Order: sequence, then C-alpha cells, then structure tokens
Amino acid sequence: MSHHYSGPNVGPPRGDARLDLTDLFAFVKPGDPGRSILIMDAHPSWTLNPPQRTTTEPYAPEAVYELRIDTNGDAVADIAYRLRAKPSPGGGQTATLRRAEGEQVARMGDEGRVIAENIPISTSREARATEAGDHRLFVGRRSDPFFFDVMGALHDLQFTGDDFFADKDVYSLVLDVPNAALGPGALGLWMRVLVQAPAGPGWVQVERGARPTQTVFLAGEAREAYLAAEPKDDARFVEGFAHELTHTGGYTPDGAMRAARGLLPDILPYDPRRPPDYPNNGRLLIDDVIDVFLPILTNGKVKGDKVGPHRDLLADFPYLGPPHEAG
Repeated sequence: MSHHYSGPNVGPPRGDARLDLTDLFAFVKPGDPGRSILIMDAHPSWTLNPPQRTTTEPYAPEAVYELRIDTNGDAVADIAYRLRAKPSPGGGQTATLRRAEGEQVARMGDEGRVIAENIPISTSREARATEAGDHRLFVGRRSDPFFFDVMGALHDLQFTGDDFFADKDVYSLVLDVPNAALGPGALGLWMRVLVQAPAGPGWVQVERGARPTQTVFLAGEAREAYLAAEPKDDARFVEGFAHELTHTGGYTPDGAMRAARGLLPDILPYDPRRPPDYPNNGRLLIDDVIDVFLPILTNGKVKGDKVGPHRDLLADFPYLGPPHEAG
C-alpha cells in the first residue's frame, strides 16, 4: 500500500497504479450522527519517479477493491464492501458494489449481495450520487485529499511546506451508510485489493492497509509478505518495523518495539459514538496524518512537514473536491 509516502519510491502493486490504495477515511456524517461516511481512495493520478501521469482507466476490471470491517475486535473482517469495475459499452467504466457478510467475507472474490450495479464511474467535475436503499454512494475521480511535502521527505526530511498533492487526483468510493449497517459498537476498518491469480482459478491479495505510511518500513520480500497478509497476523511484522525505527529514529531496541507495536495491526479504529481522534478513532479529511507519523518515525526529532489540509473539500456529499483533470 503506497499511502503516497512510500509509493513514489517503491511503486504500486505489480507496477499498476490502478491497484494502488492510497487512503481510508471514516467519520460521522456531518449533521447526522446516525450515519457514517466511509471513503476508500485508490489509483493516484501521478507518479513521482519518473514524474508522469498514470493510466486514465479508473479501476482494473480484473480486480476487486474491498473495504473490510471487523465488528468484534478480533482483527478478522465480518462485513466487506466489494467494488468491481467493468468497461461501459459507451466508453469509460461502470461498477458494481456488493456487501458480503458471514462466510462470504472469509472467501476471496466478488461474491455478496448487490447494493448497486451499473454505477457510472465519474471522471467529470460533477459528482452524481447513487441512491441504493439506505446506502448512498459515489464512485469516480476526485481531488486527492492527502497533503504532504514529498520532496522534503526525499531530501532528508528537510521540509519547505510544498504540497505535492495540491493538484493531484485519485479515484474514490464514497459510502454514506447508517451506523446500524456497520455493527453495534466499535469497529476496525481496512482496505485490500484482490486480483485473479495468474495461474489457475482463484484470487490473490496484492494490496492492503488502513493507516497511511506503513510500508515505508518494509522492502522486497518483507513488503510483499505484508501486503498479502491479514491484520490478525501483523504481530509477525513488529520486529521488522522496530528494526527500521532504530535507524530512522535512533530508538533503543525496547523503545523501537513499543513504537512498532503501536503501529500494528494495520487497522483504523472507528466508533461513531465517540469524538474523532486520529489514529485512535476514525480519520477526518483534514486530519494531518503526516504530523502524527513523523514524530514516530524520527522519535520526536521532526514534528511535521509544514503542510495543511486542502481547501477544495466540500461540506456535503461526496466531501472530496472536484478533480483537477476532469475527463
């Protein structure tokens, strides 16, 4: 999972920007405490190395983009929203959104109850919502809400406040759902991408995550193993995270282990009954996640990157600003 921070250096899964998850947001719907807004962003519009636009096709038709929800605290999904795209006869793409529960969630694939189908995947500035029973949703290109001085990170954390993402776009699934559809209490959220296995039937997981910046700690085979794993097994990555923290932050071995345990499992806690408090409860579009992460990475030596939230956010659905490069 690139989360933007490691993406420019490591690259998207299988070299395909369409498979690259970027950010996950969860917050109570403004003005309606009985509903929640869940946002899953993918496919960044630009790469940094080399600096170029990515493909214009929104989603990979051979992939399933999944938002997974743990309702009982065991780091195992109990509910999953599954998005799959296909080419549209008139050009572009449409999508189907399914909701999987019970045994369906444990199986890889695109099965589940259809929430909405033939959803036009928007590439224009206008954001048309799809009404589907007690769910409201949007799928399409929007302004990337992530903000970060990437060039400063690549120059030994010497930040100038230059926001690389100020004019970039992503493809977003925005869900407006009743809290009752998510479970009775505290939740754990994460995302993943499945693709059909290259040899034979079946699916493989090539991307996953919840909190931004996690894969900065991993490379090579360790990174691939992490992206293919489930959050319930994240304890096996603590030592690898801790090893990197001793280098990036000058931690003692014990301090590095404590910091690493605070980053795993890679799940975003969310309880709509409690006030927002990233990384402890949900994530707002204005939350400065990099200013939370940098003190962990550097053991308090660097406090932030001098970049603030984007000003094109909307007060109403779908909350993300219009795309900078509308199709």
